[in-house]
Amino acid sequence: MSVQNRPQLPIIAWVYLGFSIIGAVTTWRYNLMAMHELGRLPPPVDFVRVGFEGSAILGSLASDFWVGSLASLIWMVVEARRLQMRRPWVYVVLTFLIAWAAALPLFLFMRERRLAASRAPADT
Repeated sequence: MSVQNRPQLPIIAWVYLGFSIIGAVTTWRYNLMAMHELGRLPPPVDFVRVGFEGSAILGSLASDFWVGSLASLIWMVVEARRLQMRRPWVYVVLTFLIAWAAALPLFLFMRERRLAASRAPADT
């Protein structure tokens, strides 16, 4: 498909891309602060454990995050396969290397691109 014939993406796709960038920047700001405080990046188990320490409110937020993010990871892989999107595993990797707050909106952006491409008339 040529550049001129690319389908127009809906506004919501760009909103998702914006959230992806915000999600990456804001979460890594805190990761960098943690690295500065500790002198290293905390081990992965600390990202899970710390959410359940301190108060019942933090435990509630951590439970909400982990259940929601794990369910969305499964959905992202299933949906990517259903729509025949390439490399669905990338979103899982991005979730753990960058942030779920970046990976999910990026997936939603790419999903909108795929849906727009599937609605566009084929080049002749």
